[in-house]
Amino acid sequence: MIAKLSRIGLVALATTTALVSVAEAAGVLTIGRREDSSTFDPINTAQNIDFWVFMNVYDVLVRVDKTGTELVPGLAESWEISDDGTVYTLHLRDAKFSDGSAITSEDAKYSLERVRDSELSLWSDSYQIIETMETPDDKTLVITLSGPSAPFLSTLAMPATSVISKAAMEEMGEEAYAKKPVASGAFVVDDWLRGDRVILKKNPEFWEADRVSLDGVEWVSVPDDNTRMLNVQAGQLDASIFVPFSRVEELQQDENLTVHIEPSTREDHLLINHEHAPLDDVRVREALDYGIDKQAIIDTVTFGQGEVANSFIPKGALYHSDDNGARPYDPEKAKELLAEAGVEDLTLDYIVEAGHEVQEQVAVLLQQQLAQIGVTANLVKVDPSASWNMLVDGDYDVSMNYWTNDILDPDQKTTFVVGHDVNMNYMTRYQNDTVKQLVADARLELDPAKREEMYKDIQTLAKADAHWIDLYYSPFINVSRKGIENFDQNPLGRFFLEDTVKSE
Repeated sequence: MIAKLSRIGLVALATTTALVSVAEAAGVLTIGRREDSSTFDPINTAQNIDFWVFMNVYDVLVRVDKTGTELVPGLAESWEISDDGTVYTLHLRDAKFSDGSAITSEDAKYSLERVRDSELSLWSDSYQIIETMETPDDKTLVITLSGPSAPFLSTLAMPATSVISKAAMEEMGEEAYAKKPVASGAFVVDDWLRGDRVILKKNPEFWEADRVSLDGVEWVSVPDDNTRMLNVQAGQLDASIFVPFSRVEELQQDENLTVHIEPSTREDHLLINHEHAPLDDVRVREALDYGIDKQAIIDTVTFGQGEVANSFIPKGALYHSDDNGARPYDPEKAKELLAEAGVEDLTLDYIVEAGHEVQEQVAVLLQQQLAQIGVTANLVKVDPSASWNMLVDGDYDVSMNYWTNDILDPDQKTTFVVGHDVNMNYMTRYQNDTVKQLVADARLELDPAKREEMYKDIQTLAKADAHWIDLYYSPFINVSRKGIENFDQNPLGRFFLEDTVKSE
């Protein structure tokens, strides 16, 4: 124990030394996070490490409010929808990009065309319904859909639809823009020190610049959870996200800190690679589900902060269903299914992000539980920056991951997770053509009652297929030092840094 604590102390000291160079101006907020950003191209990422930073670098046409329950005007100050639900006319406010150029309807059109048509887009499926777009003047965008779409207005609040400068993108090129974009939001990217930090400065051209108190924000990458918490306690960071469950009580007792426990749409789950036999056999996937004691994870790892998840649609979200055939913990049933499938001595490569306290704790617990049903989980610890590409490349058997909704409508996550889009059903390679069609049909159904039944069916079918293993729902848990006010995160993950205040 002493050796372990000494090691952590040395790591903290090294990191603290590195952080001395962090801007100490009263108006610069430093936030610790686990991973570094991967891009500032809105269409070419599905990761919160990117979204949560550039939600304050870019603005969108339609925003989600702080409660995470309502759509409110963004760059579009108003809109009308035709009676048949196919024509959306958006009226843009007077606003500028960080280079001083006007934000026009042509920029908004260009941004939506990229998310719909570009080969780089990870979200194209959700925007194929856009048939045409017209710009009768600089402040009017008319979008015509191929048919009515229940979630369409919500999709205009997606970070992937962030409004970018057409002129700057065409001049700079996609690669350069993805590193240092022209901003439409509250902050502009001043520098990006790869593997270290993203440095943002206040955007004086932002249409709500008077609302912004901070001079800048620095998102600092500190992969080790314990080190990141120690840096906040030592005053080397103003705030940190991803507080480990095990540290909540200790941090709450520190009079210099405020722990923020806020409602979320977060769901943690175990991804399963269906292309790796015998995981292509539903009986094997079911066996894994029966062999995992989710309540034990809640009790042991989340310290009671979590709740057992029984659907990929989070509890409290639109069209969540509790009645979808969720499997109880039943190791004997798991053994029966493995025997029925003719599987013995199964060994799985389980990808775990090194330094991620919760992932490591869950992995050890699941390793023990799966051993009881005759399955060996080979824990493969990797750098957090490498894990995502391993999932994309299919270089894994199972891996823990999490999701937070980015829009109010369930279509986004449903399309990404089971809708057979370009993301290979969240890299699980899951296939079910009936589910695929239901997802497409639910997007077009305007009757709320019928739509709810369709989403219940989707959840039931996906659970029957054991497309992945739902683990738990949990709140967002962040920490900030005293003197930091309005460090708010809504249930969809957005930080409202335009309202954050840092006192002397």
